[in-house]
Amino acid sequence: MRDGKSMMLNILPQVLVDGLILGFMYAVVALGYTMVYGILEFINFAHGEIFMVGAFVGTEVLLISDALGALEGMNPFVALFLTLVIAMIFTGALGVGIERVAYRPLRGAPRLVPLISAIGVSFLLQDLVRFTEALARNEFYLNTPTLFTGTIPLGSWASIPTKGMVVIVLAIVMMVGLTLFIGKTKWGIAMRAVAQDQGTASLMTINVDKVIMLTFLIGSSLGGATGVLFSQNYGTIDPYIGFILGLKAFTAAVLGGIGNLRGAMVGGILLGMLESLSGAFMGPLTNGAFGAEYKDVFAFSILILVLLFKPEGLFGEAVKEKV
Repeated sequence: MRDGKSMMLNILPQVLVDGLILGFMYAVVALGYTMVYGILEFINFAHGEIFMVGAFVGTEVLLISDALGALEGMNPFVALFLTLVIAMIFTGALGVGIERVAYRPLRGAPRLVPLISAIGVSFLLQDLVRFTEALARNEFYLNTPTLFTGTIPLGSWASIPTKGMVVIVLAIVMMVGLTLFIGKTKWGIAMRAVAQDQGTASLMTINVDKVIMLTFLIGSSLGGATGVLFSQNYGTIDPYIGFILGLKAFTAAVLGGIGNLRGAMVGGILLGMLESLSGAFMGPLTNGAFGAEYKDVFAFSILILVLLFKPEGLFGEAVKEKV
């Protein structure tokens, strides 16, 4: 028993590092959920699939570049930057298109209607990617060319893969950038005004449709960028990665307080850490009764508990529904 405790203490720092990487990815994807909810008060369940599309776009860019020999000798940071830009443009345009076609015509409908539309878009994107990749490559499980290798030692107690450090740094940059945009720019102030009261905002000459379109553009771009980072960090992608990760990012948004940007960030990081800890230690602590495969059960149990005891989340406020 003492040996088991000693082993857990030895691997704890590395588990926390892995959880931090995962948590930052959850946090950025959760921002997309919370931005849309803050303005339209509905959950865009297609956001996880936009993340997945970003992963495939980034992987295809790198695979094609590699086949053409363009990656040889190219600085990995330059290659990643170009890949991120292409993926963000593609997924940003995709998010705007989805809002225009699948959500805007239903804006005055009961909330259940756009929610069903979002679920339909989610399955449509899965099948479109699967069909396209099967047609082009005769497979839809792809391995992403790795741009970053090696590890960065964190003293004698842990190390972080270089690609994991890239994920953390870029996730922080995206989150800080979004926070400054929302808090300091004219469009950010307009987004906050629309989130507060669409009717009053429109009377103050704010173009509500443009603000909502911008919200989808930014949220989808961030989701696509995170898909690229995910594919770099884990190496293998498929058309279904967005489903479970999207649900967990939504859980993170609810945990932090849906509609609250700071809550989405903290909720994502916290969920990633808890999931990593449960995956590593659930088996030893239960004498093998529950293994790492139960980490998803742990994640969604947190969602149930939050909804039961603090439905507004850690940083959210209990407010009445807008009418």
